[in-house]
Amino acid sequence: MNYHELQDFIKAVAKSGATEVKIDSEDLKITIKAPGKGKTTETIVQQIPVATQMPQAMTLQAPVAAPAAAPVAPAAVAPEVPATKVDENANLITIKAPMVGTFYRKAAPEKPVFVNVDDNIEPGKVICILEAMKLFNEIEAEISGKIVKVLVDDATPVEYDQPLFLVDPS
Repeated sequence: MNYHELQDFIKAVAKSGATEVKIDSEDLKITIKAPGKGKTTETIVQQIPVATQMPQAMTLQAPVAAPAAAPVAPAAVAPEVPATKVDENANLITIKAPMVGTFYRKAAPEKPVFVNVDDNIEPGKVICILEAMKLFNEIEAEISGKIVKVLVDDATPVEYDQPLFLVDPS
């Protein structure tokens, strides 16, 4: 719809006496609100760009939060890991978060933790819970081995693909 067609459409709506008109199509959204007599008319036109080619793989991302009004403290700098630590972790497998959520080591505050350091795990064993949108998702081990380290504190938020546990598969 070009500028002159849009202008003629707005005039026709105003003459008809309609107080509100909404039109949604694939590439154009129009909302026209006409207030009572003696007031101005509000027109909102939003052009939606049409993609010429769809990407082969699409990923969904969470909306970006607005910047916080309060000042943010500078992030603490993590100490460098010595080369010897990296070498001894070379044969360990990292279990990562399959989703964003809050990490819990136990099903309820009075219950025991699912796994501790030095516990043996096997495929299908529940190792933690991730809460997302008030849904508690039990995360099961997909490998066999021994828990070497728990990388996340209980009741803390985790991101997708964030390391949760280090497992020795031997």
